[in-house]
Amino acid sequence: MNAKRNRIVIDLNQPYRGRAAPKSRQRTGRAGRVLGIIAIVLAIVIVGVAAGAYFWWQHYKAQPAYTLALLVDAAQRNDNEEVDRILDMDKVTDNFVADVRARVTSGNSSPIGNFLPSQVDQAVALIRPKLKDTLQVALPTEIQRVSEPAKGKPLIVVALAVPYFVNIKQDRNSATGDIKTNNEQIQLIMEPGQNNWRIVSIKDDRLTAIIAEAARKGLSTRGNQLQDEVQRQLQRLMPSASP
Repeated sequence: MNAKRNRIVIDLNQPYRGRAAPKSRQRTGRAGRVLGIIAIVLAIVIVGVAAGAYFWWQHYKAQPAYTLALLVDAAQRNDNEEVDRILDMDKVTDNFVADVRARVTSGNSSPIGNFLPSQVDQAVALIRPKLKDTLQVALPTEIQRVSEPAKGKPLIVVALAVPYFVNIKQDRNSATGDIKTNNEQIQLIMEPGQNNWRIVSIKDDRLTAIIAEAARKGLSTRGNQLQDEVQRQLQRLMPSASP
């Protein structure tokens, strides 16, 4: 008998099914897709945070606090040109003169309250022309002294720290910044300018007292001696005489 042969039959009508992909490869592909989604989400978050920080910074640069930060930064860098740009020296000087006159004529705070207003006005008027030039030299040094902790700090750090050290109150047409340091009370009054806020008044008891002393000395002298005495008193505001 002939041995019965085994035949292999291939059904050509059935689709070919390749070998199944290993499970490890499937897991790797799924993990890659998850990581890709996480990367996209993180990129969106980072872009959103960066955009938010940019728009917040642009808004902050229009606030009085940023002007104070610019003033401190300029004073610490000895950039007197920038200090002059921020300070409206004509208004600052006029307000200093008004504060000095009020102090000189106050019977409670000055031993010369009995002088006639015309005599006081004469002494204060004599101070006015010299005071602006003196303040332009003295104020940057005074700002340096008050803002000593900001020395060497980047502008952005100073700007972020200003609201914690200065009590700022703002309305549409003005803003005040109250600074209390070393048992001294200093108030800055600001008005909106063309590009940023400008400081129009500095109420500093220490400087006002020195200027008032110049007026007091001036009231007790005459003629050229009065001018010399006023000049000597104003020299106390100069950096070389600052404590």
